[in-house]
Amino acid sequence: MAKTWKDNQISLDPIQNQTIAVIGYGIQGDAQANNMKDSGLNVVVGLREGKSWNKAVEDGHKVLSVSEACKQADIIHILIPDMLQSQVYKNEIEPNLSEGNALSFSHAAAIHWNWINAPDNVDIIMVAPKGPGSKVRETFLENFGTPAIVAVHKDFTGNAWDRTLGIGKSIGSARAGLIQTTFKEEVETDWFGEQADLCGGSASMVKIAFETLVEAGYQPEIAYFEVLHELKLIVDMIQRYGINGMWRRVSETARYGGLTRGPMVMTNETKDHMKKVLEMIQDGTFNQEWVNEYQKSGQESFVKYMKETEEHQIEKVGKEMRKMMWPDSTE
Repeated sequence: MAKTWKDNQISLDPIQNQTIAVIGYGIQGDAQANNMKDSGLNVVVGLREGKSWNKAVEDGHKVLSVSEACKQADIIHILIPDMLQSQVYKNEIEPNLSEGNALSFSHAAAIHWNWINAPDNVDIIMVAPKGPGSKVRETFLENFGTPAIVAVHKDFTGNAWDRTLGIGKSIGSARAGLIQTTFKEEVETDWFGEQADLCGGSASMVKIAFETLVEAGYQPEIAYFEVLHELKLIVDMIQRYGINGMWRRVSETARYGGLTRGPMVMTNETKDHMKKVLEMIQDGTFNQEWVNEYQKSGQESFVKYMKETEEHQIEKVGKEMRKMMWPDSTE
C-alpha cells in the first residue's frame, strides 16, 4: 500500500514563516494561492501584468513580477502551463534562486523530462491535487479538500518532506488525504490516463459508438443521449461507489449486457494498443514529439485535431441537445 498522510498528522509550523511564491494565477494558481492564504501562510503571487494580475490583486494578494516574487520566496510553487515552464524558469526563476529554496510543482513533467535543470542546492517537491482548481477551492471552502499525490525529488535541506506536506495541508488536500508517489510515476500515469482513458480513450469511444448507431439508421439525437449524455451518470456512480457499485445501481439488463458485451468492445487487442501508448510515454517518444510539435506550432499543434471533432456530427447535434438542458450556456 502507498504511504498516506491525513490532516492531523501534519503541522504547518515548518513553513509558517516561509514565503511562498505562487507562479501563475490560472485555475490551479488561483485556487491554491487562495487556500494557502486562508490557511495563514505568507503568499506572494508572481505574474506578468494582465487580467490575472488584476484578479489576484482583487483577491487580496501581494502581486509581483515573477522575478521579484522569486527573490522574496523560500518556496517557489510553479503553476504555469507545462510548455511555458522551461522559458520562464530560465529567464525569471533560475537567476533568482537562493540556496535552500524549494522548487515546487503540481505536475512533474518539467523535472522528469529535464525541461528544467535545477541546481543541486535546492529542494524539488510536488503537491498534485487530483482535481481541477475549481474543485480544490470549492472543497476547501466546504472544510474538506481534494486528495493530492505528493513527492520529493530532491531533499537538499533535509526539510523537503515537511515543506511538501505543509503545502498539502495548506491547500486542504490533507483533509481528504495525501498519497506518496514519485515524479516519474506521476508523469507517466498522468499522461497515460489522459491519453488512453480519461480524455483520448473516452472521447474516441463515444464518437465510435455514436457513429455505429447513426450508420445503423438511428436518429442522431437519440444516439447522442444514449452514448454521450448518459455517460456522466455512469462515471459519477463509478467515482462514488466503484465499478461494482455502479453495476449494483443500474438495471439488471444493463448489468448483464454490460458485463458480457463490454469485453467484446474493450478487447485484448485494445489492451495491446494501450500498452503501446504507455511505452511511448515511458521511453520519451511522446515527450519528444510533443515538445518538437509545440516548438514548431505552439497552440496550433492541436487545432487541426480539434477541428476534426468540431466538424463531427456528434458535436453539431450535441450543441442543440445541450441547449435543452442549459439554455443560457455558451460554449
